[in-house]
Amino acid sequence: MSDPSPAPPRDMALIERLEKIYPAVVSDVLDKLGYRDQVMRPDIRPLYPEARVAGFAFPVLTAPAYTVPETDHYKMEFEAVDHLAAGDVMCVSPVEGSFWGELLSTAAVYRGCRGVIVDGYTRDTQAIIQMGFPCFIRGIHMADSLGRLEALAYNVPIECGGVKIRPGDLILGDYDGIVVIPGEAAAEAIERAEEKMRGEDEVRKHLAEGMTVTEAYRRFGIM
Repeated sequence: MSDPSPAPPRDMALIERLEKIYPAVVSDVLDKLGYRDQVMRPDIRPLYPEARVAGFAFPVLTAPAYTVPETDHYKMEFEAVDHLAAGDVMCVSPVEGSFWGELLSTAAVYRGCRGVIVDGYTRDTQAIIQMGFPCFIRGIHMADSLGRLEALAYNVPIECGGVKIRPGDLILGDYDGIVVIPGEAAAEAIERAEEKMRGEDEVRKHLAEGMTVTEAYRRFGIM
């Protein structure tokens, strides 16, 4: 089953601002806001070093499969991709098998999807890299999903990379990893991250001029 009910109104301006921030500073800010479990496990890695993603979470719930269905192959997996919208980042719960590939990436790009995060595997990796489609995964595995896993629902709360994700949460990722921003804290977290980055610019300048780390932290409270 799925829950394609309307998500809360989305402010694309938040994503434009988020794209200018890096995940580590967002993680620091979320820590101070009391959200201390928002960074995905370190085994969720970008398919290529330049991959970067920012957008709204589109969660997909999966489960193991042990037989090949007689009909409706890939039914919910395909339905989830077909419901992607501009600004979405598909986030897939833990799977053992290859959930993602080149053709799904092609369909996702057409729909304005900004990337995919799979707590599992992808294949067709060279083609995805050539496309420049941001893909964050646990590994590479060519075995098809058919008869090994199935999508159960989309636009429902899941866990991916050890972090609980709800529809409409914000996602930011680069080579350092993935941070999940709870939707209710997004505006404040982004504002504080922008402020922290401005402070880091000032600290960086003083450190380059020889200020000690101890003095810089004492003066600015940033490191």
